[in-house]
Amino acid sequence: MAYKHPAEPDFPGTIGRTVADSKPAWPEPGTPRGAPNIVLVVLDDAGFSHLGCYGSSIATPHIDRLAGEGLRYTGFHTTALCSATRTCLLSGRNHHAAGIRAISNFDTGFPNTRGAIPPSAALLPAILRDAGYATFATGKWHLAPMRECSAAGPFLNWPLQKGFDRFYGFMQGETDQFYPELTYDNHFVAPPCSPEEGYHVSEDIVDHSLDFIRDSVSLVPEKPWLLYLAMGAMHAPHQAPQEYLDKYRGKFDHGWEKEREIWFARQKELGIIPQDTALAPQNPGVPDWDTLPEDHKRFASRLQEAFAAMLEHTDAQIGRLMAGLAELGQDDNTLFVLISDNGASQEGGATGTLDEMRYFNGMKEDVATAVKRLDDIGTPRSHSNIPWGWAQAGNTPLKWYKQNTHGGGVRDPLILRWPGKLGKPGEIRRTFCHAVDITPTLLDLIGLKAPETVAGVPQMPLHGVSLKATLDDDIKVPRAGQYFEMLGHRAIWQDGWKAVTHHRRGADFEQDEWELYNLDEDFSESNNLARNHPDKLEQMKALWWKEAEKHGVLPLDDRKAGDLFRASRRKGVPNARKRFVYYPPISHIVSDACPAVYKGFTLTVELPDHPEHGDGVLVSRGTINSGFVLYIQNGKVHFDHNGFHDHTHLVSEQPLPAGEHTLTVTITRRQDGGGDVTLAVDGNHQASGSTPMLLVMLSSIGMDFGRCLSPVTEGYSAPFPYPGRIQRVIFELPASGSRQLDKDADNASERAIMSQQ
Repeated sequence: MAYKHPAEPDFPGTIGRTVADSKPAWPEPGTPRGAPNIVLVVLDDAGFSHLGCYGSSIATPHIDRLAGEGLRYTGFHTTALCSATRTCLLSGRNHHAAGIRAISNFDTGFPNTRGAIPPSAALLPAILRDAGYATFATGKWHLAPMRECSAAGPFLNWPLQKGFDRFYGFMQGETDQFYPELTYDNHFVAPPCSPEEGYHVSEDIVDHSLDFIRDSVSLVPEKPWLLYLAMGAMHAPHQAPQEYLDKYRGKFDHGWEKEREIWFARQKELGIIPQDTALAPQNPGVPDWDTLPEDHKRFASRLQEAFAAMLEHTDAQIGRLMAGLAELGQDDNTLFVLISDNGASQEGGATGTLDEMRYFNGMKEDVATAVKRLDDIGTPRSHSNIPWGWAQAGNTPLKWYKQNTHGGGVRDPLILRWPGKLGKPGEIRRTFCHAVDITPTLLDLIGLKAPETVAGVPQMPLHGVSLKATLDDDIKVPRAGQYFEMLGHRAIWQDGWKAVTHHRRGADFEQDEWELYNLDEDFSESNNLARNHPDKLEQMKALWWKEAEKHGVLPLDDRKAGDLFRASRRKGVPNARKRFVYYPPISHIVSDACPAVYKGFTLTVELPDHPEHGDGVLVSRGTINSGFVLYIQNGKVHFDHNGFHDHTHLVSEQPLPAGEHTLTVTITRRQDGGGDVTLAVDGNHQASGSTPMLLVMLSSIGMDFGRCLSPVTEGYSAPFPYPGRIQRVIFELPASGSRQLDKDADNASERAIMSQQ
């Protein structure tokens, strides 16, 4: 008699009463024989022309080598923002259908903006892991609701729960490159060394990428693997080692128009764009270089130098990865895919920014002051981003930027390299394709079908198409239309035609002015055919609405970011309170989980048994560029509020004796937006001061107790651990604020939406 086992009712062997009358069986590996390893590299905010092999003068020799040994695609499209593009990339589904309309920080209460990818849209690593792959992710995640990214979880949308075996990187949309917030698997960790010791996060994540692969191929060499390497570059802050910054000194002093023309000509030489392509006019708000004051030129040039230095440094890390794979004997059967997630960023504004959080707080960059700190740009003492003129140069020959659905926002580099498996390496492919096509393509190349269920959950169909046929020839891939929508901007592509509108927030969507382009004849969207073909335009607009309904784009939503943040802040979210009580030691707290202190706060720190020699950090939030810190040094209690290197520094009158103490910092916000600050020890007033500004967006780096991730002042070095015990840390926020303060918060949040992309 044969028996069944409850865990394997379809067991292919035989189960008898004893092993003598039973037949064992093992499941067949799901991975097709000879399945390739996969490296999927995602650059952040790199425009269509930023890579050397796409036209720029910035040195990217290792990426150029990938292109020379592989294929470059010039019709590759994304969603215009990072979380949304990564959703498409890893799931093969359109981002609205998969719950991430914009960025993972938002949950507006509608299915298209949950900030999380549903189980019905399983990610590529989950599919490949079930098929026998080892799966690794390093670098930027930004695919979990940020309200879930504290040490309290829930962890359902963290990398390991979405299909990856290992993860090392950062959860937020950006991080400081020298002092990053790091997560290892499911817990927060400190960087392994300091910037003074040569630390940079791009080097660190490549080191861990190779560590993961080395472990796998050493122990189970027959097992294929997937590496998803999502660089923090080229998102702000633009930071790089000094030798890279020095290399680009003076390289861009001739300005963005001249550089854009150089890149445009080189694109034609390389065959990246057709010879008859027009160079799109300068975007609104981009001044002519020659009209800029000298200080503005010096500032803008140095910002672009930092961008270029960071890109070349990133390229060097990709080169290290390539060399490491070759050393491990993993190069020949590794399929390498490299993309950017959206066009070059517009968040630097017209002048560019030395401290990006200044822009997000509605504060104009004072260029006359900023030029006095030129040598800080690109170092840990800056959080810089490039101005609009340099961003449009990075999108040459296109117009508009990241966030927009014109070419400058959604047309990006795609490089595919697979040794011995391509028709003619070095060729260019011009077919229209989209981020939703990458997962279907990889499954097709491996020889796997998209599963109907994953972990018992029925799957929505893939929305992309396979690009497998393009590996051998430059052919158009048959496909239906592809819609675009981001922050109210909309577009639709079908059979070479594109209709697109640049939406003005608050305007009636029905009154948006639509443009019409024939991309097969007009690469840069320079010849608007809307008046010539009104019937075609109406057909395309109708198709957009049809696709919008089909893929869950509705409702259209162009509310201010402040409204979107508030919609995401509800009961049970870590920062949706007025009183916060922490019991150190606890893990690092990401910025989205920190108390919102822009209306002022009272901070109380209880020390049950302060040691005699007890110097160290008690509470730290932010970085050397902006933040606040309460610490003890030379026995005295210090509080420092850093508003973009404008320090309000309070010190106790006497050293803190050993024993039990309560330290209190109170900041009361004034009507002018500044704050009055007091420091007390055991209820006794010690010092008073005034800060000219309380920041709504204090920092993208969160908070620590008993140590610091980054110094907030130059008076000490990180991590500066406190040797005693902290019993409790309490933040108490004002019960309510004025309408003007709420309006200030909305305006700052409006800009802050872009800090997380």
